[in-house]
Amino acid sequence: MSLEAHKHDLRASGEPYFLHPYEVAMVVANEIPLDDISVASALLHDVVEDTRFELKDIRAEFGETIADIVDGATKITDIFESHEVTQAESYRKLLLSMVNDIRVMLLKFADRLHNMRTLEYLPPEKRVRLARETLEIYAPFAHRFGLARIKWELEDLSFKHIHRAEYDQISRQLKSRRREREHYINKFVLPITKRLSEEGLKYEIEGRPKHIYSIYNKMVKRSKPLDEIYDLFAVRIILDTTDNNDCFMVYGIVSELYKPIPERFKDYISVPKKNGYQSIHTTVVGPDGRMVELQIRTRAMHEIAEKGVAAHWMYKENKTSLDKELESWVNWVREIFEQKSDDTPRELMESFKLNLYQDEIYVFTPKGDLKILPRNATPLDFAFEIHSNVGFHCIGAKVNGRIVPLNTILRSGDQLEIITSKNQTPNADWEQFVVTHKAKSSIRKWIREEARKKSEDGRHLWEKKLKKNKFTIGEEEITRFVHSLRFENLQDFYLALAEGKIEADGMIEQLMMRSKHPVADALRGSPEEAQSLFSRFINTARDVASGISILGSSDNFMHQYAKCCNPIPGDEIVGFVTTGDGIKIHRKDCKNVISMRMTESQRLVDVSWPAPNGVDFIAAVHISGQDRPGLLSDVTHAISTYQNTNIRSVNMDSKGPLFDGQIILFVKNTEHLSRLIEKIKKVPGIVSVERFFA
Repeated sequence: MSLEAHKHDLRASGEPYFLHPYEVAMVVANEIPLDDISVASALLHDVVEDTRFELKDIRAEFGETIADIVDGATKITDIFESHEVTQAESYRKLLLSMVNDIRVMLLKFADRLHNMRTLEYLPPEKRVRLARETLEIYAPFAHRFGLARIKWELEDLSFKHIHRAEYDQISRQLKSRRREREHYINKFVLPITKRLSEEGLKYEIEGRPKHIYSIYNKMVKRSKPLDEIYDLFAVRIILDTTDNNDCFMVYGIVSELYKPIPERFKDYISVPKKNGYQSIHTTVVGPDGRMVELQIRTRAMHEIAEKGVAAHWMYKENKTSLDKELESWVNWVREIFEQKSDDTPRELMESFKLNLYQDEIYVFTPKGDLKILPRNATPLDFAFEIHSNVGFHCIGAKVNGRIVPLNTILRSGDQLEIITSKNQTPNADWEQFVVTHKAKSSIRKWIREEARKKSEDGRHLWEKKLKKNKFTIGEEEITRFVHSLRFENLQDFYLALAEGKIEADGMIEQLMMRSKHPVADALRGSPEEAQSLFSRFINTARDVASGISILGSSDNFMHQYAKCCNPIPGDEIVGFVTTGDGIKIHRKDCKNVISMRMTESQRLVDVSWPAPNGVDFIAAVHISGQDRPGLLSDVTHAISTYQNTNIRSVNMDSKGPLFDGQIILFVKNTEHLSRLIEKIKKVPGIVSVERFFA
C-alpha cells in the first residue's frame, strides 16, 4: 500500500519517495527494534499526510492500532511544520501530552534519524532548522527513552549541519588517529584479557568510541584542544556471569595492572541509579600515562542499560524538571519490560500508554506561540490568557480553522484564533466552564464592577422615589429595614431595585406603614436573647409534658433535669439517683451517662415521659445556609404546610452572606420532627438542619 501510495512522489534527492518509509521501517525493525505493528506503521507513516489516502482507509485496511499510530505521527509532523521551535522543554512536554502510544514516539525517532541521514539534499536554511530541532528536542528525548545509539547519531548529524567546520576538524583528527587509538586500546586490553582468562571468567571487551558531539562539548567545557581530551579512550568489560561480585573482582584485577584515579570511581552496582542502571565506572592511568575510562558490568546489566525506553536516560545529562517527572514513569516502564509474564511484546505495547502530562495541554496562537493551559481549558480560558480585554469581548473562536462554541474543551496541539466584538460583555454563565484562575477572577471582577454600577443606578432611583413621596429616612433605619428583607447590605438592595426584582414604590409604602405603626422585629435577636429563648423553650416543653414516670410509677418523685444534656419530651431518658437533689434526668446518649454506666450503674433507674394524651410536645431545630430575600417565608411555609405544624418562635441571625438560627415548633413525636427536618432541607439555600439540643 505504501509503495502504491507514493509511486508518483520523489524525495529532494531525486530518489523514489518510497525509499524513505522503507528505510524508516528498517530502522524500526533493526536498530530500535520494535514489533510488526510498528514496522507496518513506519511503512505507512507518511501516507495520510502526503497522498490521496486518508486515515479511514488505513483504519479499514489495517485496524485501529496502526491507524492511531499513523495519526499520532502525522499530528506531531504538523506541529513541527507549522511552528518555529522556541521552547524545547515545552515542546517535549507537548509531544508527551499528545501521544497515547509509545510507539508513536519511537517511530518519530526512526523517521527523524533517516531524515537526518539524508539532510544534505535540503536547502541550507531548512537543514539548520531541522538540525537545531533535532539537537534540542529529539536527541535528548531519544536519550531519555534509552535509545543511546540513535541519540549519539542524531547529535552527531545535527552537529555536522550546525557547526560544519568544527565537525570536519574533529572528524579529521579522529580519523587520522583511529589506527593509533585502536593500537593503544589493544595494548591496554592485552594484560587484562590474560588475567581474566587465568581466572576462568567468560567476558567480552569492547572499545567504546566517543561520538564527535560529545568530544566537542568536552573541548568547549574544559577549554582544551582535542590532544588534551584524555577520555577519548574508553573500554567496556561485559561479564557472562550472574554473580555481581565478579565485577568487583575484575575491578581489583584492573587496579593491580593500572593505577586507578580514586575520585573517578563510581559504584552503581551496590547503589543503582534511580532508573535501575548498574555498572562500575572507573578511570585508570594506562600505558604512556594516558587515561582510559572503564565500565565493568554483567551481561544482564548491559541489557538493561542498552534496552530502549528503560535505558539510562538520566546518565551524563543535566537534571531538568522533565527528568524528575519522567523518573517514576521510566521505573514503571522498566518493571513492565522485566516482568516474566505470558504477555507477548505486542500485548505489552498495546497496554503501554503515555499519560504523563494529563493535567496540561499545549496550544498555539495564530502566530505559532505556544501557550500552556490546564486540562479541560476552553477557548475562553485561552482568550483571557492572551489578555483580559480579549476575554471580555470574546464572541467566538476558531480551533484549527473551524468555528467552535466557547465552552469547547481544547486538546494539545490545537491552534486557536479568538473572534472579538466591542459589543460583547462577559456572561455570568462563563464562570461555570472556564478553568484558569485568571479567567475566573477576571469574569468575577467584571461582574462585581457591573453590579456596583447597577446598584449605583438603583440608589439614584431610590432617592428619586423618596423625594417624590416626600419621605425621609435615616441611614440606620434603612439599614435595619434592608436587613429585615434578608438583603446583606444596601448595595444588594439597590441592585435588586435596579434589576426590577423589587418595586421602589412598594418598599416606600412598607416604610411609611412602619413609621405610623412601629413594631418590634420579632425575627432578630442577640445571642443572649437566643439563649434565654432556648431556656424558655425547655421549660415550656417540660410543662406541656408535666412530670415523668419512674420505674413505671407515676408518683410525684423529686426530680431535676440535668443541665449537661437538657432532655425534653421525645428524648430517650434515664434517671440517676443523687443525694439531696432527688433523681437527675439525663438523655440516654449523654456523655456523663455513658461514664456513669461504667462506674455507678446501680444508681441508674428507668424513667420515661408520660403518655402524650394527644398533646404536642415542643422541639427546636437549628438551621443555617446562604441568606437570600424570601428565605424565611419559604422555611415557615415548608413547616406550616406539613400536618398544620405550629411554630412557637423564630430567632435568626445574619453573618455576611450566611445566616443561622433556631425555630421552636410543636410536634406530635420524633418521627413528625424528622419529617419536618427533611422538608426544611429541601428549601433552596438551606445548608444544614438539625435538632437543637442546647
